[in-house]
This record gives sequence, structure tokens and C-alpha cells, in this order.
Amino acid sequence: MRLPKLLRNPSFVIGAAITLFIVGCAVLAPYVSTHGVEQMDMRNRFAGPSLAHWLGTDNFGRDLWSRMVFGARISLMIALVSVGGAAFIGTVVGLVSGYFGGWVDLVLGRITDIFLGFPAIILALAIVAVLGPGIVNVSLALIVVFWTEYARVVRGAALVLREQNYVQAARALGASPLRIIFREILPNALGPIIVLSSLGLGTAIIAESALSFLGFGLPPPAPTWGWTLSYGTRFMRDEPWLAIVAGAAIMITVLGFNLLGDGLRDLLDPRQLSRGGGERRSD
Repeated sequence: MRLPKLLRNPSFVIGAAITLFIVGCAVLAPYVSTHGVEQMDMRNRFAGPSLAHWLGTDNFGRDLWSRMVFGARISLMIALVSVGGAAFIGTVVGLVSGYFGGWVDLVLGRITDIFLGFPAIILALAIVAVLGPGIVNVSLALIVVFWTEYARVVRGAALVLREQNYVQAARALGASPLRIIFREILPNALGPIIVLSSLGLGTAIIAESALSFLGFGLPPPAPTWGWTLSYGTRFMRDEPWLAIVAGAAIMITVLGFNLLGDGLRDLLDPRQLSRGGGERRSD
């Protein structure tokens, strides 16, 4: 068991605490919010933090705390869907490419290079511009942008793992390529995938916020963090609190996922695994 080692890792502990707090707020948003997400109070526009409004109010007098917790639900939903979809597609492509090699690797590698040739945010903007705003379309755009990262990492792991003795033994015993890929190679490549996914959640939240900031995310009055930051910048000179709250929500959440990923990376470092008992094997 490596849980005690995780709990001694400051990056993991702090990242897990932040992540659990954000996820808890998102899941329990209807219960932890103090006001209706679209409830307006024009007499209290741009009010500062108080007992009535923990994070103040926006330009329509809407409670910022309530909008932030519901915004967390939207951001986390998009991040989880996009990272899960990208990890699935990229992992399959990387495993097939790395295991078979030859012309299969050549074709899949060139397809990956084509997607990598486009700047990520530009490609995402183009996809959302064509498909239109919405949770599904934004998630699809981010899947298209991020799957290449997983494909390259998993391909590299598969190239190494396919030469291991236990893979050669399975091949000699007549195991099918599909069985070898998903029973022998994939379990031993999960470490990099897990780390990349945990770090990718923060990247996906930044990308979703950037799309909303530019007007390509969920349309208002959806309480997305990026949209809140976007219209908050219009009042930066006189009422900076609105943009500060939205920016802080994005920063803290991304920091939590990055620290969590750093802790998992330290735990799953192959050098650490070798000190702790050698190579991990699948059953």
C-alpha cells in the first residue's frame, strides 16, 4: 500500500484538499449556494463580501458565491467529459500505434501530427464556431484538441512495454494482439495516463474558461467562470472584485489539479516503483 506515502506528499495532500473542496461545492451546488443563481438585486450591484453575499455581487446584483459554485459544476462537467474522451481515444490510438508499429504506426502518427499542427485554442474555437455553443460541443472541441497528448505518451510506453519478457511470453503462448494490448500492455501504461489525466483536468478548465471568455462557450446567463471573468473585465477600473473572484476560482481549481497531478507523478515515477519492488505486472 502506497497510501501512507501519498499522505506524506505535500503536493498531493494540498491538491487533494483543494480538489475535494471544489468537487464538493459543484456536486452540492443547490445546497451550498445562498441565493438563486439568476436572482437579481439591483440595489446591491457590485456589493463587497458580506454575511448576505459571501463573495459580493455582480453588475446585476447576483450573488457571486452562488454563481461560482454552479460555475464549478459546469467547468468540472466539461473537463471530466473532455479529458475522459480524449484519454480513451488517445489511449486506443497510442496502444495500437505502439504495439503494431510499421505502416500502422506511420499512418496513425501522421494523423496525430496533423492535429498537432493546429494551435490548440484556434482549433477549439473553429470547432465551436461551426457546431455552436453548448456543453456537448465545447466538450467535443476539447476532446479533438487533447487526444493527441495521450496518443503520444501511450505510444511511447507501448513501444517499450511490447519488448518486455512477459509480453513476449504471452505472444509465444498464442495470445491475440487484442488480449496482449489490453491485458498486458495497458495495465502497465496506466501510470502515465493517470498523471496526464489529472494534469489535463486543469488544462481543460483553462481551455473551457478561455472559450467562454472569448464568447464561444456557454452563452449567458450561464454562470461559467470564463464568462464571469469576461464581463468582469469591463468594470476592472472601478469594480475589480468581479473579475478577481472569477479569476481566483479558475486559478485555485487549476492549482489543485496540478498539485494533485504532481503528487501522483511522484508516486508513479518508474524510479520510485523500482525502489519499491520492481516493475508492476498485470495478472
